[in-house]
Amino acid sequence: MRFIIRLLITAVVAYGLSMILKPHIVIDSYGTAVIFVLVLGILNAIIKPLLIILTLPITIITLGLFLLVINVLMVLLAGKFVPGIHIDGFLWAFIFGILLSFISSTFSNFRSNEG
Repeated sequence: MRFIIRLLITAVVAYGLSMILKPHIVIDSYGTAVIFVLVLGILNAIIKPLLIILTLPITIITLGLFLLVINVLMVLLAGKFVPGIHIDGFLWAFIFGILLSFISSTFSNFRSNEG
C-alpha cells in the first residue's frame, strides 16, 4: 500500500513540475506521469545499480557528484521510453530530477511522520 501511495505522490509531483517547467518539460496527462514514474522506478531498480558499479571510480573521484549525472540519465531514459513526455535536454532533466527527488521525498517523509 505504501508503494502505491508513494507512486501516486511522485506522479502528482512529476505532473505538477511539468506544469511549472513547461515548455521545457512536458507531460501530457496524469496517466502519463504515473507510467513515467513506474518506468523510472523500474530503471532505478535494475539499470541504476549496474551504472553505479560500472562508474564507481569516477564516482569516487568526484566525491559522489557523478551520481547526479546517473540520476539525470535515468530521467532522460525514462522519458524516452514513455510516449507523451518531452524533456528539452540534460539541464532541464537535471532540474526536474533534483526537484522531483526533493519534493516527493519531502511529501513521503511528511506522510510517514504523520501516522
